[in-house]
Amino acid sequence: MTGEIVTFAGLVHPWMCDSMGHLNVRHYAAMFDDASFQLLGRLAGLEADVGLGWADVSTEFQYRRETRVGTLVTITSQISKIGNSSITYDHALCGTLDGLVRATCRTVSVRFDLASRTKTNVGATVRQRAKEFIRKRESDSDESECSTSCLP
Repeated sequence: MTGEIVTFAGLVHPWMCDSMGHLNVRHYAAMFDDASFQLLGRLAGLEADVGLGWADVSTEFQYRRETRVGTLVTITSQISKIGNSSITYDHALCGTLDGLVRATCRTVSVRFDLASRTKTNVGATVRQRAKEFIRKRESDSDESECSTSCLP
Protein backbone atom coordinates (compact mmCIF):
# COMPACT_ATOMS: atom_id res chain seq x y z
CA MET A 1 0.00 0.00 0.00
CA THR A 2 1.32 3.43 -0.89
CA GLY A 3 0.08 6.92 -0.14
CA GLU A 4 -3.25 7.79 1.36
CA ILE A 5 -5.75 5.63 3.16
CA VAL A 6 -9.35 6.15 4.23
CA THR A 7 -9.39 6.83 7.98
CA PHE A 8 -12.94 8.08 8.56
CA ALA A 9 -16.37 7.98 6.96
CA GLY A 10 -19.48 9.57 8.37
CA LEU A 11 -22.53 11.76 8.02
CA VAL A 12 -23.06 15.37 9.10
CA HIS A 13 -26.01 15.18 11.51
CA PRO A 14 -28.20 18.18 12.45
CA TRP A 15 -26.85 18.19 16.01
CA MET A 16 -23.32 18.73 14.61
CA CYS A 17 -24.26 22.03 12.98
CA ASP A 18 -24.25 25.51 14.46
CA SER A 19 -26.89 28.24 14.30
CA MET A 20 -25.74 29.14 10.79
CA GLY A 21 -26.50 25.66 9.50
CA HIS A 22 -23.02 24.35 8.83
CA LEU A 23 -20.77 21.81 10.50
CA ASN A 24 -19.37 23.28 13.71
CA VAL A 25 -15.61 23.46 14.25
CA ARG A 26 -15.75 21.13 17.27
CA HIS A 27 -17.07 18.33 15.05
CA TYR A 28 -14.44 18.83 12.35
CA ALA A 29 -11.88 18.44 15.14
CA ALA A 30 -13.53 15.24 16.41
CA MET A 31 -13.63 13.71 12.93
CA PHE A 32 -9.97 14.56 12.32
CA ASP A 33 -9.08 13.17 15.76
CA ASP A 34 -10.82 9.88 14.95
CA ALA A 35 -8.92 9.78 11.65
CA SER A 36 -5.65 10.34 13.52
CA PHE A 37 -6.32 7.38 15.82
CA GLN A 38 -7.02 5.20 12.78
CA LEU A 39 -3.79 6.27 11.06
CA LEU A 40 -1.58 6.03 14.15
CA GLY A 41 -3.13 2.68 15.02
CA ARG A 42 -2.18 1.36 11.58
CA LEU A 43 1.39 2.52 12.26
CA ALA A 44 1.90 1.37 15.82
CA GLY A 45 -0.86 -1.00 16.89
CA LEU A 46 -1.90 -1.18 20.53
CA GLU A 47 0.94 0.84 22.02
CA ALA A 48 -0.63 1.31 25.43
CA ASP A 49 0.24 -2.35 26.02
CA VAL A 50 3.94 -1.51 25.66
CA GLY A 51 3.80 1.86 27.41
CA LEU A 52 3.98 4.04 24.31
CA GLY A 53 1.57 6.50 22.74
CA TRP A 54 1.39 9.77 20.84
CA ALA A 55 1.08 13.44 21.81
CA ASP A 56 -0.16 15.96 19.26
CA VAL A 57 2.07 19.03 19.41
CA SER A 58 0.74 20.97 16.42
CA THR A 59 -2.53 20.97 14.49
CA GLU A 60 -3.48 23.30 11.65
CA PHE A 61 -6.96 23.33 10.12
CA GLN A 62 -8.05 24.89 6.83
CA TYR A 63 -11.74 25.17 6.07
CA ARG A 64 -12.31 25.30 2.32
CA ARG A 65 -16.03 24.74 1.74
CA GLU A 66 -19.17 24.81 3.80
CA THR A 67 -20.31 21.42 5.03
CA ARG A 68 -24.05 21.18 5.69
CA VAL A 69 -26.49 18.75 7.29
CA GLY A 70 -26.81 15.46 5.42
CA THR A 71 -23.39 15.61 3.76
CA LEU A 72 -21.63 12.26 3.58
CA VAL A 73 -17.95 12.81 4.38
CA THR A 74 -14.79 10.76 4.04
CA ILE A 75 -11.36 11.54 5.43
CA THR A 76 -8.23 10.28 3.70
CA SER A 77 -4.86 10.53 5.41
CA GLN A 78 -1.21 10.31 4.45
CA ILE A 79 2.18 10.84 6.04
CA SER A 80 4.13 13.89 4.89
CA LYS A 81 7.23 13.64 7.12
CA ILE A 82 8.88 11.12 9.41
CA GLY A 83 11.25 12.58 12.01
CA ASN A 84 13.29 10.99 14.81
CA SER A 85 10.52 11.32 17.39
CA SER A 86 7.63 12.73 15.38
CA ILE A 87 5.38 12.10 12.42
CA THR A 88 3.66 14.80 10.36
CA TYR A 89 0.50 13.77 8.57
CA ASP A 90 -2.27 15.33 6.52
CA HIS A 91 -5.99 14.65 6.48
CA ALA A 92 -8.45 15.75 3.78
CA LEU A 93 -12.15 15.77 4.66
CA CYS A 94 -14.10 15.41 1.43
CA GLY A 95 -17.68 15.14 0.35
CA THR A 96 -18.05 11.41 -0.29
CA LEU A 97 -20.40 11.93 -3.23
CA ASP A 98 -18.95 15.05 -4.85
CA GLY A 99 -15.27 14.53 -4.05
CA LEU A 100 -14.77 18.17 -3.05
CA VAL A 101 -12.32 19.00 -0.27
CA ARG A 102 -14.26 20.57 2.62
CA ALA A 103 -11.40 20.90 5.11
CA THR A 104 -7.82 19.81 5.69
CA CYS A 105 -5.81 19.19 8.81
CA ARG A 106 -2.04 18.88 9.25
CA THR A 107 -0.89 17.38 12.54
CA VAL A 108 2.50 16.75 14.10
CA SER A 109 2.42 13.90 16.63
CA VAL A 110 5.34 13.03 18.87
CA ARG A 111 6.06 9.48 20.01
CA PHE A 112 5.41 9.51 23.74
CA ASP A 113 6.60 7.32 26.62
CA LEU A 114 3.55 6.98 28.87
CA ALA A 115 5.60 6.22 32.02
CA SER A 116 8.22 9.00 31.82
CA ARG A 117 5.80 11.39 30.02
CA THR A 118 8.54 12.37 27.57
CA LYS A 119 9.12 12.04 23.85
CA THR A 120 10.94 9.00 22.55
CA ASN A 121 12.22 7.67 19.23
CA VAL A 122 9.63 6.71 16.61
CA GLY A 123 11.23 3.28 16.28
CA ALA A 124 12.10 1.13 13.30
CA THR A 125 8.76 -0.71 13.01
CA VAL A 126 6.66 2.47 13.06
CA ARG A 127 9.10 4.18 10.69
CA GLN A 128 8.84 1.32 8.19
CA ARG A 129 5.04 1.23 8.35
CA ALA A 130 4.87 5.03 8.00
CA LYS A 131 6.86 4.85 4.77
CA GLU A 132 3.97 2.87 3.27
CA PHE A 133 1.69 5.89 3.74
CA ILE A 134 4.09 8.64 2.68
CA ARG A 135 2.70 11.35 0.44
CA LYS A 136 3.11 10.61 -3.26
CA ARG A 137 3.27 14.22 -4.40
CA GLU A 138 5.13 17.17 -2.95
CA SER A 139 2.33 19.72 -2.56
CA ASP A 140 -1.40 19.22 -2.13
CA SER A 141 -2.08 22.75 -0.88
CA ASP A 142 -4.08 23.82 -3.95
CA GLU A 143 -6.06 20.60 -4.33
CA SER A 144 -9.79 21.31 -4.54
CA GLU A 145 -10.88 17.73 -5.18
CA CYS A 146 -10.14 14.58 -3.28
CA SER A 147 -8.45 11.62 -4.81
CA THR A 148 -10.60 8.89 -6.23
CA SER A 149 -10.07 6.74 -3.13
CA CYS A 150 -12.94 8.49 -1.34
CA LEU A 151 -15.38 8.51 -4.24
CA PRO A 152 -18.01 5.80 -4.73
